[in-house]
Amino acid sequence: MLQLPHQPLQVAAVPTQRTPAREDEAGPWHSEAVCRRDEAGLFFAPSKEPTAARLSREESAKRVCARCPVMIECREHALVQPEPYGVWGGLTAAERRVVLARRRRREMELKAAASADHIAAAG
Repeated sequence: MLQLPHQPLQVAAVPTQRTPAREDEAGPWHSEAVCRRDEAGLFFAPSKEPTAARLSREESAKRVCARCPVMIECREHALVQPEPYGVWGGLTAAERRVVLARRRRREMELKAAASADHIAAAG
């Protein structure tokens, strides 16, 4: 893509639809997402974005997420997929990796505890 001199940052490719259509009784959850009315660039990083600009953009995106009626559904979608880029459900990609790591660790602890209980009961 050609970059004009007055445009120092190149925007990364952004999906046209932030979420796949997932139907439930009320219709697709993402149809109620507040971010559908905002610029997608707020939620996805331009390439070579300076750290201060990234942090500011992410905080702005999180403020949009904070007022969203489907924030939890969006967050769970991003954790289940998992979505590798952008702000989803009020979490950045790095924050989602932390949540996923904690969930995996907790699942392993629960399995280990259940295994220990099973052994103790048998023994």
